[in-house]
Amino acid sequence: MFARRWRRSLTRSMFVPLDSADLDALLERLAARLDDDPESVGAGLVEAHLTDPEVLAATIRILDDKSVAARVALGYTNALRAATMAEQERLTKAVLAAHATAERALRTSESRMRAVFQNAAVGIGISAMDGRIVRVNQAFAELLGYTVEEMSGIRVPDLGHPTDPPHMWQLYEELIAGKRDHVRLEKAYYRRDGGEVWTDMTSSLIRDDDGAPEFTIAMVQDITDRLRLQDRLEHQAMHDPLTGLPNRTMIADRLEQIFAESGPDDRVGACFLDLDGFKRVNDTLGHQVGDELLTAVATRLLDCAEGPRRVAGRMSGDEFVLLVADPSGPAELTTLAASVLTSLSRPFQLGRHRTRISASIGVVDSRVGDTSPADLMKAADLALYVAKSEGRGRYVTYDPGRDAKQAARYELAAEMPDALDRREFTLVYQPLVALADGRLRGVEALIRWQHPVHGELSPDRFIPLAEETGLIVPLGRWVLEEACAQAALWAREFPDRQLSVSVNMTVSQVHEPTLPADVEKILARTGLDPSLLVLELTESAVMENDAEPLRALAERGIRIAIDDFGTGYSNLAYLRRLPVHILKLAGPFVDGLRTVSKVDLEIVETIVRLAHAIGLTVTAEAVETRPQADRLRDLGCDTGQGWLFARPQRPAEITELLRRSRDVTDHLLQHR
Repeated sequence: MFARRWRRSLTRSMFVPLDSADLDALLERLAARLDDDPESVGAGLVEAHLTDPEVLAATIRILDDKSVAARVALGYTNALRAATMAEQERLTKAVLAAHATAERALRTSESRMRAVFQNAAVGIGISAMDGRIVRVNQAFAELLGYTVEEMSGIRVPDLGHPTDPPHMWQLYEELIAGKRDHVRLEKAYYRRDGGEVWTDMTSSLIRDDDGAPEFTIAMVQDITDRLRLQDRLEHQAMHDPLTGLPNRTMIADRLEQIFAESGPDDRVGACFLDLDGFKRVNDTLGHQVGDELLTAVATRLLDCAEGPRRVAGRMSGDEFVLLVADPSGPAELTTLAASVLTSLSRPFQLGRHRTRISASIGVVDSRVGDTSPADLMKAADLALYVAKSEGRGRYVTYDPGRDAKQAARYELAAEMPDALDRREFTLVYQPLVALADGRLRGVEALIRWQHPVHGELSPDRFIPLAEETGLIVPLGRWVLEEACAQAALWAREFPDRQLSVSVNMTVSQVHEPTLPADVEKILARTGLDPSLLVLELTESAVMENDAEPLRALAERGIRIAIDDFGTGYSNLAYLRRLPVHILKLAGPFVDGLRTVSKVDLEIVETIVRLAHAIGLTVTAEAVETRPQADRLRDLGCDTGQGWLFARPQRPAEITELLRRSRDVTDHLLQHR
């Protein structure tokens, strides 16, 4: 597939000196080596005589991995340089051989020498031992924008350029002194019109019959386009294509350079920042507006980072960093962080959209001798994590003592993506029992993390971390699919029981624009009847969210439950206008029914009566005693859930429960 795309890219934009079969075979061979040896792919293009610079440019365009692209370019340019030098060697030997022949024949073959000299595609110039150019061919004159006559008489030192290697003129002195026979290097020349041209230059010494230096002959080949392409590719490999800021690779190189050039008592600092709520901008206004916002943020960061000791870069996504070499102390870093927050707090005008955004920043300042590049960035990342967990829109300075606990949470958060891939998360199910007849009406799916070191972790240990890191969306999607698949199995084995499964949804999940489509796909894959799925949301998630996605779900037959009702808005009148089907009475209300308290009884009775009046059923959470269950039943509460009936159970235990009894209350009480 990739080889075919590669072939189309090459043949669409240039002439390729290979027939279709040979080109296909070549690209198939090279594509197979991309992962293991990208440099050999670039060299392979040169070996196949595909040396048009557009060949490399077209190849780079279709490579998604910039690091692979950079290595392909490196192999290409190295191979092209070697081929160029080999060609120069061949021409040099031809010229020298022709010249020697002409000398031995007392210049009787001057016409042969002239033909080689004048018709060569590369520039050739001959100079005397005093540095005066005595003869050049047409190619050399055209390369520098002169006539052949104008170049004769110019001295070699007059062709110097500021970029000449420091040792170049020492090598030239050794050449004309007869201490070496040739010199090869890359050299820039000024053209007559003020432009510049870069060349591969080989200068060789010609001796007389007695071996004394007689003159030098230089051969130059234009490599300007190749170097420009190489520079462009190097820039692309080291800079973010969207914002133009240094990328993660270049930031790492710059940090290594700071450490290499600094003494142990010198200081180094970093501000590691992450935009708050950027994902919501992307999801609501679109990725194009999101890209415009990132570009605008980069511009403001460059203003804040202005100065020779500072560099701003984009690490990935909406993460940026500002490095400071040799800061005056922690105050400089905190002042810089404060200025960034102030700058980003100003509204952004993105086309017709006007938006505001904040950032969280982790600040670290350290002696060079007390840290390393990796440890410095880890400390800044940890401080950023603390800033986000403390409320966002702020900066936090790294403090090793204070952040020890946060470091443990940070490490746990860092392990979560791999834990999801390794299927370390599992689900248990807690029964929901009808208070009137003791029948098992449903189960609530609850997640657990079987951590290889810390053992089983409850949701309160990792769900907040998943929210902070953004993993809650893929994790929640996994929970939903796993629960629906299990519920579908129960529905097929016990079709008359109509056992529902309740799945908790966080605010972040509810804000996902793709939620209705994701739920629809999961139901289709698992085969679960939508009427058997209950999505549990907090009051705040329901109140703050656009009701349309919830209505779309409800129209499919999915039921919406308000979890922990009574701990948030508690606005039954507002709920009446929302697609809500179930209220789950919060634990504190149920806890008040342990004893006969008239006030608590009246509160619960009022909630149940009003809920029933607007068509909602009521489930009581945290039912732990028989008197609580009896009073809730007497007050009209529909369903109970809690340790009185059962703790969360494995799927096999729920299956066994469904097999044994229809009235499960007594069975659960005996086996809890």
